[in-house]
Amino acid sequence: MSTYRDFAHRGSARGPVLRTIGTRERRSHLTAPRVPTVGIDIGGTKVMAGVVDADGIILEKVRTETPDKSKSPKVVEDTIVELVLDLSDRHDVHAVGIGAAGWVDADRSKVLFAPHLAWRNEPLRDSLQNRLAVPVMVDNDANTAAWAEWRFGAGRGEDHLVMITLGTGIGGAILEGGQVKRGKYGVAGEFGHMQVVPGGHRCPCGNRGCWEQYSSGNALVREARELAVADSPVAYNIIERVKGNIPDITGPLITELAREGDAMCVELLEDIGQWLGVGIANLAAALDPSCFVIGGGVSAADDLLIGPARDAFRRHLTGRGYRPEARIAKAQLGPEAGMVGAADLARLVARRFRRANRRRLERHERFERVAQALRNSGGIGSISSNGSTGNGSSGSHGDTGNSARTSPQEPSS
Repeated sequence: MSTYRDFAHRGSARGPVLRTIGTRERRSHLTAPRVPTVGIDIGGTKVMAGVVDADGIILEKVRTETPDKSKSPKVVEDTIVELVLDLSDRHDVHAVGIGAAGWVDADRSKVLFAPHLAWRNEPLRDSLQNRLAVPVMVDNDANTAAWAEWRFGAGRGEDHLVMITLGTGIGGAILEGGQVKRGKYGVAGEFGHMQVVPGGHRCPCGNRGCWEQYSSGNALVREARELAVADSPVAYNIIERVKGNIPDITGPLITELAREGDAMCVELLEDIGQWLGVGIANLAAALDPSCFVIGGGVSAADDLLIGPARDAFRRHLTGRGYRPEARIAKAQLGPEAGMVGAADLARLVARRFRRANRRRLERHERFERVAQALRNSGGIGSISSNGSTGNGSSGSHGDTGNSARTSPQEPSS
């Protein structure tokens, strides 16, 4: 039986390649093959890859630093290929899923734009399929994280789910009826760039007043550093903790001090949480989901953040008191959610690939049976790949020869 590495080193001309991926998952994960797949989460600082089974359990994971965004796209591809081949030495890999921090087109073939990498209209799926010779799925990392939480985490059993990922900025995803809603052009869910304060803080996207400028890791750190630079009395504790080196103030440090009872850090997380609740109320008015799942690094603050978010959500919800309220839950899968979701979505691709490969194999077997029958009946030596007899005759076996015209271009493996 051919192994993954056997396929990977045959070259793209011989390797099985799936060229199209459906735009809907439907609920086909229920019939997807229960085979291990690799999920890869590419962020601004790390590339994490893991082998994940059909129950969402991580069998093994590896990670490395993300190449600098000034480097060519091929450098990032090389990093991905190295991680997959490393894992394939110890696991039978059937498909690879990529969760990328960037905009991915509706066909899930190109990364349109990635803020932390040199990807601009990059045909990532086809490039990796040609090198890895297994099916590859590419999606936005928030979509893959939401899929993982819906399948295995805090969103299980929900038919209408919205995920908010709080990290450096704000990402998001929408799931309805077991489908990720990507929008016409594939870039739905960029909630962080909704304008909540006209003329407010400048956002790296170029606009002012974006939601992520008030409720994200960057917003949390910015506020703490501004108080420290101003030598505010409420910041003395955190200034002492970083020994006066203001750039050392980070989100995890603020969360740690808040848990220890530092009043300033508690207040900063409350502010971030209140802005989070305002944004969620706006999304509820537009999308009316049954559940919001809050993930990303900032969600590690737990109820220091999510408690104020729930309070603000109830205060700002349109029609409050006269409509059902969506549940707000913290994500359960942590930083591995994007990787697990990418692997699980890739399993759907593996199922489609298996069907296509099985059809090619069946055509090849039919061709061989016809060829053998002709050899046994009239001494005819062979049948060419276009279905004609080896001696050029089109006699009594002409109709039979026509039945073999769908012979595969690739030999079965």
